[in-house]
Amino acid sequence: MKRLFVFLAVLFSLSAVAQVKKVVADKIVAQVGDKFILKSDIINAIADFKRQTQGQEGVIIPTECQVLEGQLIRKALYLQAQKDSLKVSEEEIEAQLDNRIRSFIGAYGSKETLEEIAGKTVYQIKDDFREPLKEKELSEQMERKIVENIKITPNEVKAYYDRIPKDSLAFYESELEISQLVLIPKPNKDVEDYVSKQLYDLRRQVEFGGKKFEQLAKLYSEDPGSKDNGGQYSLNRNERNWDPAFLSGSFRLKDGQISPVIKSKFGLHIIQMVARQGDDAVVRHILKIPPVTEDEIKESIAKLDSLRKQIIDNKISFGEAVNKFSDDDNSKFNAGALTGRDGSTMVNIDQLDADMVAAIKTMKPGEISKPRVYTDERQRKAVRIIYLKTRTEPHRENLKEDYNRIAQRALEEKKQAAIEKWFREKIPTFYVSIDKEYTTCKEVTLWSKTAQGFTGNQ
Repeated sequence: MKRLFVFLAVLFSLSAVAQVKKVVADKIVAQVGDKFILKSDIINAIADFKRQTQGQEGVIIPTECQVLEGQLIRKALYLQAQKDSLKVSEEEIEAQLDNRIRSFIGAYGSKETLEEIAGKTVYQIKDDFREPLKEKELSEQMERKIVENIKITPNEVKAYYDRIPKDSLAFYESELEISQLVLIPKPNKDVEDYVSKQLYDLRRQVEFGGKKFEQLAKLYSEDPGSKDNGGQYSLNRNERNWDPAFLSGSFRLKDGQISPVIKSKFGLHIIQMVARQGDDAVVRHILKIPPVTEDEIKESIAKLDSLRKQIIDNKISFGEAVNKFSDDDNSKFNAGALTGRDGSTMVNIDQLDADMVAAIKTMKPGEISKPRVYTDERQRKAVRIIYLKTRTEPHRENLKEDYNRIAQRALEEKKQAAIEKWFREKIPTFYVSIDKEYTTCKEVTLWSKTAQGFTGNQ
């Protein structure tokens, strides 16, 4: 049972639109309590996994036996959640369904295309997903309840570490804790007016010149996130991650209409409404980023010079300065800290941009760099100061330098053991039935034994 939770977590998260049109198969291959598992559930899950991981290297496709084990586990957790009166609100389920539908519409371009591919209306698609989503949420709640009180002590961490063969200990390259305070210089009005005229000219080319908006977006938009897709995005009026000016400007439009030039924190846009239904919309946009002059860059450098001096003089902390002045949304609300792929504040040097690598080359832990001009991921000129908090040397994993990550692994192992113990005790209390096609699967041995000798009660 040890590795199945990896597959179970993956299968819980799959949401490809192809699931809407399931493979037709009416064979029941397993049952837990009053919950059935169909052959089609297993086949569709594997096909969905393949679609989600297409093009990725080193992916191990789960077998039918492993997927069945995951399905059995989910059913058991769901039944226990019902027994324990765990709840998930209808509002939460509805919100997740809406998000799923928006992602489908975004992938296929319009509600009509989605409905054509699925062979069902959006409301029917939501109904198809409602019960599986509720089952998913409650089973995850139950799993969290099983392990919610499990803690790890320093002695247990040491015991876990001591069991690791010394030649199997991980080797870590140099890692760093880094924070940054970023200012985005603002272009002057004359430059903004010039770029605005360029956008109005593109708008006229669509409205009066017969040009296609999506083609102009591919040629001229400076938004790397949508440029290759003709500038297209799916929006919801209630989502907070969109720039307010961009969102409100979009929802003032009628189908096919193009907005006047709209200014957001990212630059200047023209927006075309593709299709709208209630609070959901599909739009295209063209983004132009007005360039900044040396004068605006020098102003930002001077401001950061002043802030750096205040931080060094202990008049304000680096984190406070970031919270008050930084223009970088990715790090503004965590004291400017950069995070790695795993969410940790310890990052490898290969995760840093070239300018930052050059900046920290001669820095010592505790130092703050002088202001540096660089180009951010949106191709904007920006200025920042960098705080190098810590730097580790390349080393073998050890308790002194890597205690937190070792403790996390030890805690996960302890939780895994608790979950496995819970299942060994609980499986015999459920009615279990498994089709003979799968009784030889080693992954479901415990379930098969229960199915063969069931004498418990539901």
